[in-house]
Amino acid sequence: MEIPVYIITGFLESGKTTFIKSTLEDPNFSSGEKTILICCEEGIEEYDKNTLEKENVYLVPVENETDLSPSFLKKCQTEYRPRRVMIEFNGTWSMSGFIERGMPREWEIAQIITLADATTFEVYMSNMRQMMAEQINFTELVIFNRCTKDTKRNTFRKAVRALNRRAQVMFESEDGEDGFDDEIDLPYDLKADVIEIEDDDYGIFYLDALDQPEKYAGKTVRFTAMVYKGRDIPKGYFVPGRFAMTCCADDIGFVGLLGKGAVSDSFKLRDWVKVTAKVILEYHKEYNGEGPVLEVTEMAHTSKPKEHLIYMN
Repeated sequence: MEIPVYIITGFLESGKTTFIKSTLEDPNFSSGEKTILICCEEGIEEYDKNTLEKENVYLVPVENETDLSPSFLKKCQTEYRPRRVMIEFNGTWSMSGFIERGMPREWEIAQIITLADATTFEVYMSNMRQMMAEQINFTELVIFNRCTKDTKRNTFRKAVRALNRRAQVMFESEDGEDGFDDEIDLPYDLKADVIEIEDDDYGIFYLDALDQPEKYAGKTVRFTAMVYKGRDIPKGYFVPGRFAMTCCADDIGFVGLLGKGAVSDSFKLRDWVKVTAKVILEYHKEYNGEGPVLEVTEMAHTSKPKEHLIYMN
């Protein structure tokens, strides 16, 4: 029998304990299934063991990262025989390391959720970027809590999508009201005959086009890019794109959308070009399904931008 595992991560005081308590109390989520709650850090908010046991939830504390081992998890499985597992993960521990070490055969990760305090997120991204990336890379949902009318929702959303474009983003206000808010305020005019993408806005265009390709279907865009051609690109295609930094100086990669058109044949690898193209939707394995493809109508050599590296946060 498959046992679902729910992992809740985030830094200390990000609201993980409050979120878990409210989730366990939600009748839409819990109907008395035997649950073990593996708690990997002790915050200000505490669990009441008696209340948990009444809900058939058993608290299992873990103090050290090395203790959260496959043998320990197997021991939990044998001792408690849970129907469900929740892990309050320590945000300073390695999520990738935990996943690579493995879990009991019956356990299957059902969902990973990251909690973030909107009042401290920018500071953490500036000073502990790699730790934040470690949390967000694997998550399916990022919940920003303690939001106000001044919260930089677009900036936060861009930072999340730069690390994990599949992650959903949710904002929760100080009074507990919440909701999904995935519409980006774009810095260019989607209604223009030709959508001009400025150098600083390429990252926004790239993420938004991948996230909501149908929004760009049939539209014409123009931007500056570097030409990439290689064996990993489908025959007859190339990639006009940019080098981008996602989480740190060690994490720089080339990002771009597939392009096609005979006009590209006379351009070489790493040429800087001004591209005008119509966006169409095509199925490609590179997109794991249908995605945006640039049907190039014009392309001309241009100078290298003053700031050739773009920042995806």
